[in-house]
Amino acid sequence: MGVLLMLMTIGGLLAATALLAISLYTNKRWLRNFVLGCVAIWFAFCAAMLLGYSFSSEERDLSLNEPKEYCGFYFDCHMHTAVTNVRRTKTIGNKTANGEFYVVTVRVFSNARKATLGFGGFKLNVIDANGRRYPHSTEVEKPEPWFTRPVPAGGSFEREVVFDLPVDVPNPRLDMHDEGGLVEKVLIDDEDS
Repeated sequence: MGVLLMLMTIGGLLAATALLAISLYTNKRWLRNFVLGCVAIWFAFCAAMLLGYSFSSEERDLSLNEPKEYCGFYFDCHMHTAVTNVRRTKTIGNKTANGEFYVVTVRVFSNARKATLGFGGFKLNVIDANGRRYPHSTEVEKPEPWFTRPVPAGGSFEREVVFDLPVDVPNPRLDMHDEGGLVEKVLIDDEDS
């Protein structure tokens, strides 16, 4: 729905620009006021929809191997991620955790039929029950390509991400999202809006 509203907004702005130019050229105030009024009403409607969807949305925890789909500014949702394994250890190589290392295996896959797809700017954090965020421990992770590498149609890859979490961390949850762009910050019903 967000994409359709965005396309209607772009199309409406193009039409409004043309009508506004005509109103200025022909010096018709009623047409200028009508166009500006319609644009203001449309943007008020879009702002209300964006706020309504944002405030009524709820987070949902996914189980192990349950895929999360990413739609963004696209008509279809072909990119997915899933946590396939979580293991805990005190040491990795010669590095010792301040608390405990959580080694999370994330599978990235695409169910596209033809296109090679990828993420623009993938972010991962662990969030505990108190809302505290923990970034991943890049100094301990294997030097594998990041999640933004391209995924061929029907393809997949797995990557391990390491987090150094306190031993008594309350209810740790992995937050994964594609940063997307500016458009996705205001796209109605998008995860990043």
